Amino acid sequence: MGLLARLRKEWFIIGIVLVILSAKLLPGVGVKGGPLRPEVTITYIAVSLIFFNSGLSLKTEELRNALFHVRLHFFVQSFTLVFFPLVVWLLLQVLALTAIDQWLLKGLQTVSCMPPPVSSAVILTKAVGGNEAAAIFNSAFGSFLGIVVTPLLLLLFLGSSSSVPFTSIFSQLFMTVVVPLILGQVCRGFLKESLERRKPPFGAISSAVLLMIIYTTFCDTFSNPNIELDPTSLLLVVIIIFSIQVSFMLLTFAFSTRSGSGFSPADTVAIIFCSTHKSLTLGIPMLKIVFEGYQHLSLISVPLLIYHPAQILLGSVLVPTIRSWMTSRQKGIKLSSLQPV
Repeated sequence: MGLLARLRKEWFIIGIVLVILSAKLLPGVGVKGGPLRPEVTITYIAVSLIFFNSGLSLKTEELRNALFHVRLHFFVQSFTLVFFPLVVWLLLQVLALTAIDQWLLKGLQTVSCMPPPVSSAVILTKAVGGNEAAAIFNSAFGSFLGIVVTPLLLLLFLGSSSSVPFTSIFSQLFMTVVVPLILGQVCRGFLKESLERRKPPFGAISSAVLLMIIYTTFCDTFSNPNIELDPTSLLLVVIIIFSIQVSFMLLTFAFSTRSGSGFSPADTVAIIFCSTHKSLTLGIPMLKIVFEGYQHLSLISVPLLIYHPAQILLGSVLVPTIRSWMTSRQKGIKLSSLQPV
């Protein structure tokens, strides 16, 4: 792959680096009251646009095929929204005794509370040849479920900022997340044929808006002289994130392949990716709402910004290995079914 093609493919990761550097150089542009007016353009317009776009792009009509695989859905959703945050919370009780920056540790907890992503788990499941319909269902259902569950988990584990009351958080979530998502789904019902024919770049649109949100978040950080990011803490958090991902992928693999689990090899592939991946697209806007007023919001966001490319990188590297395992397992099952009793 040529350099230009590689840059096109990884434009979002490069974009994250560029907007953070821009925020460092020009923090005054994206702070509250600055030229961008993020208190209006980001808090309401940008967040609403992301969820309207999600509603418009979610192919709920494709979910019927996977709807009745209840055991798989229960496993994925309970793992990602119950088991994951609880285990990370226990881990953080130990890590709190270390010298790692406490705000980065809080950021690890926010990662654990996030729902599965709309796209990456589906893309990787498809690349392996796994149960794509199950991946689509759990990504979409997890996104809807996350609108309610994720803010509750964040408030349970971390509390909210003192400047935003509980009722205000949920009224804002309703107006900027639920309403745009429903409107997007309604519009999709009328525009389905046109959308399928034209195939608009939904992912690119959400990613571009997300870069704007990340930029303004870091503008707040760099305009505050009291906030510093410790390089050692950052490195340790990167190592912890990769360790969590590898451990949880192995754990979901072990659970879903044990005798009597009832999951096929294709199901296992969907389970591995959907249970361990976390949504940046839904996560950053939710953090912006729940922790509005936190001067350390950008530090809390850092682990999620690391987790997103890490899960794609790790998943992409493992695709050939998982595909090889799934193919050999499926052949073994087929051969055993053909043998006479």
